[in-house]
Amino acid sequence: MRAVQVQRFGDPSGMEVVEVPEPEPQEGQLLVHVEAIGVAGVDAVIRRRTIGGGGFAPGFVPGREVAGTVREVGPGVDRAWIGRRVWAFTGDAGGYLELALAAVEDAVVLPDGLGAVEAVTLGSAVPVARFALAHGHLAPGESVLVRGAAGSLGIAAVELAARAGAAAVAVTTSSAERGDRLRELGATHVLDRRGEGDGPAAYDVVVDVVGGPDLPAFLDRLAPNGRHVLVGVVAGMPPADFGTRLLAAFQRSRSFSTFSLDTVPRAALHAARAEALQAAVRGELHAVVQDVLQLEAAAEAHRRMDAGSVFGRIVLVP
Repeated sequence: MRAVQVQRFGDPSGMEVVEVPEPEPQEGQLLVHVEAIGVAGVDAVIRRRTIGGGGFAPGFVPGREVAGTVREVGPGVDRAWIGRRVWAFTGDAGGYLELALAAVEDAVVLPDGLGAVEAVTLGSAVPVARFALAHGHLAPGESVLVRGAAGSLGIAAVELAARAGAAAVAVTTSSAERGDRLRELGATHVLDRRGEGDGPAAYDVVVDVVGGPDLPAFLDRLAPNGRHVLVGVVAGMPPADFGTRLLAAFQRSRSFSTFSLDTVPRAALHAARAEALQAAVRGELHAVVQDVLQLEAAAEAHRRMDAGSVFGRIVLVP
């Protein structure tokens, strides 16, 4: 079967489509015939080794989420799974291929009316956004800034914050066109990437997908008792001394935290993901897809992400 491997870390030219043996499901696993693959920012972070790349060696298959039909199951798994259409988490890698393995606990049956492309656009992004907003203790009437709102995770955070009753939902993005699209999805204020523009002077919650060298400036935008939640580092790691900005404003009781879905109990995560997919069927959440590309175009998808030209998500299809 075909798979995309990262043969060399760095730019997307190190990605290649190769033939690999078909996998066999082990105990507790599903074998999914893949119909759609979500291309996520974390895939690019790992490929660039922005956060080290520990545990990954040249030749690994990137990707974390797929949707498709269960073809076979491993020992100990109910054979009733065979033939079901599912969204599945493949772990930190193992998604850019034609047949994917996933633990049965990491699969959710797709509701009627939801396609595979939509599923991989929302399946990870919405739970991250939902739990990140909860991690930031967002309350109705508070203000939220979503930094890096043009990706699927940021879009989900915008929609969920608006649904949660936030008084202001500001976003940072790179163009007026993107800002207009984000307003349609629930944003009330549009700022440039530096956080400048017509918006509140301070925010109760910042959900940050970007990280990078400019992160300290956004700590300065927190209101008293404001909470900054870092969920991604697509622009790289923040400066080593970024915490000094919090200490310099000690009397304002600001806080900084990181958030990963790895800390959410599986049962709670499963329920949140199933609800997100149902909400999409009801039209309460929107799967914004930039483009659908063939598996062989994985490197092109990553080049677009590196260039910052993606609004929503790129999806690969085998």
